[in-house]
Amino acid sequence: MWWSRVTPPSLHAWAEAGEVLRLIEQTPAKDDPDRKALACYGLLVSCPAAPASLPEQIWLRFVDGRPVSSITTPYPPWCCEKLEKLGKTALLMVWDNASWHISNEVRAWIRSHNRAVREQGQGVRILLCYLPSKSPWLNRIEPHWVHGKRNIVEPAGRLTAQELADRVCAHFSCDHETHLGLTEKAA
Repeated sequence: MWWSRVTPPSLHAWAEAGEVLRLIEQTPAKDDPDRKALACYGLLVSCPAAPASLPEQIWLRFVDGRPVSSITTPYPPWCCEKLEKLGKTALLMVWDNASWHISNEVRAWIRSHNRAVREQGQGVRILLCYLPSKSPWLNRIEPHWVHGKRNIVEPAGRLTAQELADRVCAHFSCDHETHLGLTEKAA
């Protein structure tokens, strides 16, 4: 998901009679060191069969730069580690066809991970579910993204990248984890 610092989300709002409320696309200053948009991975964690045992929540990890395969591969193990602490044994990961989701590097990592889980008899298996092209409504996390974008918008100014990430994490009531990025070895 991309969170923009400058482009407002599409939304509707009530205004006082005779007044017009407008969100204007912000223009970053030329010397602004922050990126125009922040990318993040999100996982909707829920257990529809037993909602009391695991209340619905969203886990986020922001990305330094843009999402690529080498940044994507640390995300599933982070999710699996957290799920294993909750006693879960499988992760159904619903992904679109973004290049960093379907890359050979990511698929090979997931195959290797699942093989290791099977051989060791412990851990969290990852089951991938790829969505058809142009079908975001099939992913249960999409409405959360829409509401999040509408909730964190700043009508009267431009947020810094840190403020934007903090607002997103506050909206989803999750910790602001360290950002995923390329290591020196991978770069």
